[in-house]
Amino acid sequence: MRKIIIVLAPVALAVGLLFFGSYTGVTDDMGKAQAQTITAKPNIVFILTDDMRKDDMMYMPKTHSLLREQGMGFRNAFVSNAICCPSRATIMRGQYSHNTGVWSNSPTDSPSTTIGGWQAYQDNSNEADTVAMRLQDAGYRTGLFGKYLNGYNTMEVPPGWDRWFAHVNGIDYYDYQINDDGTIKHYESTSADYETDVIANHAKSFIGTSANAGVPFFAYVAPKAPHLPATPAPRDMHTYDGSKARRPPSFNEKDANDNLSWIKQLPRLSDATKAKIDNQHERRAESLQAVDDLVARVVGTLKDEGVLSSTYIFFTSDNGWHEGEHRIKQGKWRPYEEDIHMPLVVRGPGVAAGSTTYKLILNTDYLPTFTDLAGEQSPPYVDGRSLGPVLDGSVTRWRSAILLEAAANYSQAYRGIRTVTTNTTTRRKYVEYAGGARELYNLGTDAYELTNSYDATAPPTSLAMRLQALKVCAAYTCRTAEDGS
Repeated sequence: MRKIIIVLAPVALAVGLLFFGSYTGVTDDMGKAQAQTITAKPNIVFILTDDMRKDDMMYMPKTHSLLREQGMGFRNAFVSNAICCPSRATIMRGQYSHNTGVWSNSPTDSPSTTIGGWQAYQDNSNEADTVAMRLQDAGYRTGLFGKYLNGYNTMEVPPGWDRWFAHVNGIDYYDYQINDDGTIKHYESTSADYETDVIANHAKSFIGTSANAGVPFFAYVAPKAPHLPATPAPRDMHTYDGSKARRPPSFNEKDANDNLSWIKQLPRLSDATKAKIDNQHERRAESLQAVDDLVARVVGTLKDEGVLSSTYIFFTSDNGWHEGEHRIKQGKWRPYEEDIHMPLVVRGPGVAAGSTTYKLILNTDYLPTFTDLAGEQSPPYVDGRSLGPVLDGSVTRWRSAILLEAAANYSQAYRGIRTVTTNTTTRRKYVEYAGGARELYNLGTDAYELTNSYDATAPPTSLAMRLQALKVCAAYTCRTAEDGS
């Protein structure tokens, strides 16, 4: 358990506020900052995009300037199950999908997955103990703004949330419904109804109200972008006209002979398909401009309220997205890097500006990180670990592997293991599919996963043996299996 104590004398407080650009000379602002230090608990803002690839960060200059340059960048941040609802359930609970029981986005995703989405989350009693409840019990004012879980469609507000502003009955950029603290409100199709901006406005209001009350707060901010149809805000249309999806060696893969049978069967991308991929890429980049504005507005509000220096800001995504790699036109849920490798930047107290870490990070880590920063114990069921020692540079021992897992949502079910050694030079991935197929990649020399080096005649690899422990792990046994001890 990591206790974070913030005790500042008035003079030191003024100097600190000057350093962070928050001090305006107005005694009211200074008083708000002093009121918060009494709690000795930092604020936490968690910004979660939808279907954003790691390399999409190139389209977010404000986020780069305000978060990346002022905080830590994570080169090896991943999700275990690269699809919306399972990933978000993992964030809420700090558990792998095989422990949350949430494998898909809805109860009818496939014949082999009989339940999924918010219904599975509820049926498995996951709402009985979440990150929100843990932080609320620790004295935090909690608020969710945007996407909760796929299939959420009720007027009820889940336990643990003081402020609730969540999508119901689907999500879109216009013409959508919000559960606003138990009242369903409809937003229409004017520019003022643009989803990302509405989410930003309500998150800002929550931050301001909480800061003025002098209580620590947890804001979970989850806009739709850049999820398809990736509708840009009117002000951002044509910002990236002509932009094209990247063309790595895996794009429209020429030789797929050593790949899985279902990839071998995929036709090479036609010119018309490439043009459609490029058009989607352009819209995705433009839809992220409003998210970039959201980040700037959140940071600006924290600064104006005098609490920026006592706030951790996390920015990441729930899963990635394909844009023609391995001949896959679009989508996610697979074990490839485009699906599982996430953007992650963190700014906050004790986080060195412009720093970088290569530690292997997973979405099971967010709940234990937030409770740790709040000075509280994590629930005993949590599979992940706190990023606190990574953020403040005190980390010593750390995981060398993570579990990848998916049910048969849109392709074969699989379990896999992805590793990074201490020096980050050895990176490997081994995947077992339900139908018997296997994949093995040396990512150090084959970063684009072009050569499947699995040999069915060879003895089982150490990765295969480690995978057996990971795919049935729970709580501390997950951490032991990830460490390889």
